[in-house]
Amino acid sequence: MKICLVSAFPPSRRGLNEYGYHIARELQSDPLLSLTILADRLDSTQPELDDFDVVRCWDFNSLSNPIHVLRAIRELKPDVVWFNLLFSTFGSRAVAAFVGLTLPLLVRLSGTYTHITLHHLMDNVDLKHAGIRYPRSYRAAGYLATRMLLMANSISVLLPAYRRTLMQKYSGNNVHFRAHGILSARPEPPAFEKRGNPEHRILAFGKWGTYKRLELLIEAFEEISRRFPRARLVIAGGNHPNTAGYVEGVAKSVAGNPNIRFTGYVEEESVSGLFSSASVMVMPYSSATGSSGVAHMACEFGLPIVCADIEDFREMSLDEQLAIKFFKIGDAHSMADCIVELLESPAMQREMGEANFSAALRQTMPMIIRQYLRSFDMQHHHNALRPFSRFRRLPGWVPLRSTIFRATAPRWSPWT
Repeated sequence: MKICLVSAFPPSRRGLNEYGYHIARELQSDPLLSLTILADRLDSTQPELDDFDVVRCWDFNSLSNPIHVLRAIRELKPDVVWFNLLFSTFGSRAVAAFVGLTLPLLVRLSGTYTHITLHHLMDNVDLKHAGIRYPRSYRAAGYLATRMLLMANSISVLLPAYRRTLMQKYSGNNVHFRAHGILSARPEPPAFEKRGNPEHRILAFGKWGTYKRLELLIEAFEEISRRFPRARLVIAGGNHPNTAGYVEGVAKSVAGNPNIRFTGYVEEESVSGLFSSASVMVMPYSSATGSSGVAHMACEFGLPIVCADIEDFREMSLDEQLAIKFFKIGDAHSMADCIVELLESPAMQREMGEANFSAALRQTMPMIIRQYLRSFDMQHHHNALRPFSRFRRLPGWVPLRSTIFRATAPRWSPWT
């Protein structure tokens, strides 16, 4: 099977580049697959990762992306085009992002099977916290974009609630729920004896400045420091693309506090050391845009999680049996209470860490990718074996075509 993966891809640092890399790594390990990554062009000349066939054929915020991507697909002739998408994958400007989201429909119309892994829904995004100036226009555009995305052959979402929304509100067909998964094939058991020796590190990880902000965390850490002096705060990651300079501004405001450290962007090879040395992961969000990749990274390393009490994360915790302590949204004192209670109880740390590591073992990346491939393979064989498939190629005005097709084909096929 020949697959094209459309995704941001390292060394690019744009949204979902890490997830795209781990999808590609698993696909690349299968000798029965041929993989080409249709990736975003880089701002500067950098070497590509070894052993990957990468075609950089689209630009962030470009209106011509459909032309270039369709041209690449026409040349490659894949069996499946797999899109790894956020609504902002193709641009931070509304028009460019919307134009890019027409691609799954255009690829399907060109005759190629199209699948989307959609990491969030516009219906669930808090536009106020995201800093959107014209929320009504964005809601309307998001509705139309969602309708277009549902015209792909099939779509996967990472929370059951998102599947219900797409099926009930949008009457979507062939919508699947698939877990986000951890980004590892063989996670190493956590070394609990290294935690808190000699200090307990509270880790916050993400792209900061929109609904992921640091002011509340800084306020909570001041209280934590008074109640638990051995605590240290590590803030990892950089600015969200829409909030340039945000992290630098926060770092400047706490420059005199030696117990707060900013790491900046964390390269792939440094992630393991960062997470393994932490005692707890904190998610100080004001809203959510889907299943949390950060929470799944914490599970991979057996970290307890402290998180704002957001409905999406509550559902994720229940569905995947994650160990998460929830604090009141926007309440620094509640956050501090949760973290201090956890730091003061080694037994609770171990119990939550083991529960999250167990959850990680149930959703390794090879397991997740096998679910996708089984679906692709089933549809591929279904299409190849379907009787009278030649009538699908006849013009629509031929009367015999529609009669035979209705009599012999399923009511709906994702390969048409």
